[in-house]
Amino acid sequence: MKTKYWILLFAAVLLICVGLSIPMLLPGDAATHAEIISDGTLLQTLDLRIDREFQVSDGGAGYNLLTVKDGKIAVTEASCPDHYCMHRGYCNSGTDIVCLPNRLVIHFVNDETVDFVVG
Repeated sequence: MKTKYWILLFAAVLLICVGLSIPMLLPGDAATHAEIISDGTLLQTLDLRIDREFQVSDGGAGYNLLTVKDGKIAVTEASCPDHYCMHRGYCNSGTDIVCLPNRLVIHFVNDETVDFVVG
Protein backbone atom coordinates (compact mmCIF):
# COMPACT_ATOMS: atom_id res chain seq x y z
CA MET A 1 0.00 0.00 0.00
CA LYS A 2 2.80 2.45 0.82
CA THR A 3 4.53 1.90 -2.53
CA LYS A 4 1.34 2.61 -4.53
CA TYR A 5 0.76 5.76 -2.48
CA TRP A 6 4.25 7.12 -3.25
CA ILE A 7 3.99 6.23 -6.94
CA LEU A 8 0.63 8.03 -7.24
CA LEU A 9 1.95 11.04 -5.31
CA PHE A 10 5.06 11.24 -7.51
CA ALA A 11 2.95 10.90 -10.69
CA ALA A 12 0.59 13.67 -9.53
CA VAL A 13 3.46 16.04 -8.72
CA LEU A 14 5.12 15.27 -12.06
CA LEU A 15 1.88 15.90 -13.94
CA ILE A 16 1.38 19.24 -12.18
CA CYS A 17 4.97 20.33 -12.96
CA VAL A 18 4.61 19.40 -16.63
CA GLY A 19 1.28 21.20 -16.86
CA LEU A 20 2.69 24.38 -15.35
CA SER A 21 5.79 24.40 -17.58
CA ILE A 22 3.99 24.00 -20.93
CA PRO A 23 3.03 27.72 -21.25
CA MET A 24 6.65 28.73 -20.66
CA LEU A 25 7.88 26.45 -23.46
CA LEU A 26 5.47 27.72 -26.12
CA PRO A 27 6.63 30.69 -28.21
CA GLY A 28 4.93 34.01 -27.58
CA ASP A 29 2.93 36.04 -30.06
CA ALA A 30 4.98 37.80 -32.69
CA ALA A 31 5.52 41.44 -31.79
CA THR A 32 4.73 44.22 -34.23
CA HIS A 33 7.09 46.80 -32.73
CA ALA A 34 10.45 46.91 -30.96
CA GLU A 35 11.48 49.49 -28.37
CA ILE A 36 15.13 50.52 -28.69
CA ILE A 37 16.46 51.41 -25.23
CA SER A 38 19.98 52.75 -24.80
CA ASP A 39 21.44 53.37 -21.34
CA GLY A 40 17.93 53.18 -19.83
CA THR A 41 16.44 55.78 -22.21
CA LEU A 42 13.83 54.89 -24.82
CA LEU A 43 15.27 56.10 -28.12
CA GLN A 44 12.70 54.85 -30.61
CA THR A 45 9.87 52.44 -31.16
CA LEU A 46 10.39 50.74 -34.51
CA ASP A 47 7.63 49.20 -36.60
CA LEU A 48 8.88 45.70 -37.47
CA ARG A 49 6.73 45.64 -40.62
CA ILE A 50 9.02 48.23 -42.29
CA ASP A 51 12.43 46.96 -43.42
CA ARG A 52 15.36 49.25 -42.52
CA GLU A 53 18.74 49.58 -40.82
CA PHE A 54 19.29 51.68 -37.72
CA GLN A 55 22.52 52.47 -35.85
CA VAL A 56 22.58 53.03 -32.08
CA SER A 57 25.61 54.62 -30.41
CA ASP A 58 26.11 54.61 -26.65
CA GLY A 59 27.78 58.02 -26.62
CA GLY A 60 31.27 56.55 -26.46
CA ALA A 61 32.98 54.38 -29.01
CA GLY A 62 30.34 51.62 -28.82
CA TYR A 63 27.68 51.09 -31.45
CA ASN A 64 25.16 48.52 -32.66
CA LEU A 65 23.73 48.22 -36.17
CA LEU A 66 20.14 46.98 -36.06
CA THR A 67 18.47 45.47 -39.12
CA VAL A 68 14.71 45.05 -39.47
CA LYS A 69 13.76 42.53 -42.17
CA ASP A 70 10.63 40.45 -42.81
CA GLY A 71 9.00 41.47 -39.53
CA LYS A 72 12.02 40.60 -37.38
CA ILE A 73 14.93 42.54 -35.92
CA ALA A 74 18.56 41.59 -35.30
CA VAL A 75 21.83 43.15 -34.25
CA THR A 76 23.87 42.63 -37.42
CA GLU A 77 27.00 44.49 -36.37
CA ALA A 78 28.33 45.51 -32.96
CA SER A 79 31.46 46.99 -31.44
CA CYS A 80 31.20 44.91 -28.28
CA PRO A 81 33.91 42.28 -27.68
CA ASP A 82 31.69 39.21 -27.17
CA HIS A 83 29.00 39.68 -29.91
CA TYR A 84 26.37 37.78 -27.88
CA CYS A 85 23.77 40.23 -29.15
CA MET A 86 24.58 39.24 -32.74
CA HIS A 87 24.30 35.50 -32.00
CA ARG A 88 20.62 35.96 -31.08
CA GLY A 89 19.76 36.38 -34.77
CA TYR A 90 16.49 37.71 -36.17
CA CYS A 91 13.68 37.74 -33.60
CA ASN A 92 10.18 39.15 -33.18
CA SER A 93 9.21 37.68 -29.83
CA GLY A 94 10.64 36.14 -26.72
CA THR A 95 13.13 37.64 -24.34
CA ASP A 96 14.76 40.97 -25.02
CA ILE A 97 17.89 41.26 -27.16
CA VAL A 98 20.56 42.74 -24.90
CA CYS A 99 24.06 44.10 -25.49
CA LEU A 100 25.49 44.77 -22.04
CA PRO A 101 28.80 46.37 -23.08
CA ASN A 102 26.95 48.95 -25.24
CA ARG A 103 24.01 49.25 -22.79
CA LEU A 104 21.43 48.40 -25.46
CA VAL A 105 18.08 46.63 -24.96
CA ILE A 106 15.62 45.71 -27.70
CA HIS A 107 12.22 45.03 -26.13
CA PHE A 108 9.35 43.51 -28.16
CA VAL A 109 5.87 45.06 -27.88
CA ASN A 110 2.52 44.63 -29.62
CA ASP A 111 0.22 47.29 -31.10
CA GLU A 112 -1.84 47.77 -27.94
CA THR A 113 1.20 48.60 -25.78
CA VAL A 114 2.97 51.03 -28.13
CA ASP A 115 3.20 54.60 -26.82
CA PHE A 116 4.62 56.19 -29.97
CA VAL A 117 6.03 54.96 -33.24
CA VAL A 118 8.85 56.44 -35.26
CA GLY A 119 8.81 55.50 -38.93
